Amino acid sequence: MKSLFVAGTGTDIGKTHVACALLTSVIAGGMTADAFKPVVSGFDPLDPASSDPARLAVALGEPNALNRISPLRYRAALAPNLAARLEGEVLELDALISACQARLARPDRDLLLIEGAGGVMSPLTDTATNLDLMVALTLPVLLVAGSYLGTVSHVLTALEVVRARGLSVAAIAMSQSLEAPDLHQTAEMLQAFAPGIPVLTVPRAPAWDASPLANLLLEGQS
Repeated sequence: MKSLFVAGTGTDIGKTHVACALLTSVIAGGMTADAFKPVVSGFDPLDPASSDPARLAVALGEPNALNRISPLRYRAALAPNLAARLEGEVLELDALISACQARLARPDRDLLLIEGAGGVMSPLTDTATNLDLMVALTLPVLLVAGSYLGTVSHVLTALEVVRARGLSVAAIAMSQSLEAPDLHQTAEMLQAFAPGIPVLTVPRAPAWDASPLANLLLEGQS
């Protein structure tokens, strides 16, 4: 069994796109997979199908698994702690950790992806960021970045803070940004500054083949 934390260098850079393709590839290869996104904001209850957890559910072939994948869903497109407060709730890091650990304790899948909300240092609660949750879970990180001008700086900054907290980065997935420099050229430039960490490119296409990433991440699992 393998578990990974899917983190981003920022917001709306393709975490869910990468996660969905990865889940689809793993399942197509005859293995089992699941996803958990403990909290999501910007959720429209009148259009749940457009949400990140719904996309993850479809990738798993379980369109009705919304509650299991994302138990905490808030309407406002704000940081989760602010969105929760608008609905009269207060998010606590310990509760988020416990929810993730409960899902990790279930040995019923070959791959489990836990997806964060926003970037590595985006606030989750009034006093904690995604990174604090990542550190508590101690999972290998799949870091998702865009390919826009300036992304290399953002990726290297994220790498520094993640490594400084004792976490390992299993791979970097560079998701193609619109109106950006050449995707592969940017990835090659990043690779020179991130030796030892695989950098894979993710074209902006629904049918992107994630099997190379799946094979890399599942290699050597026990």
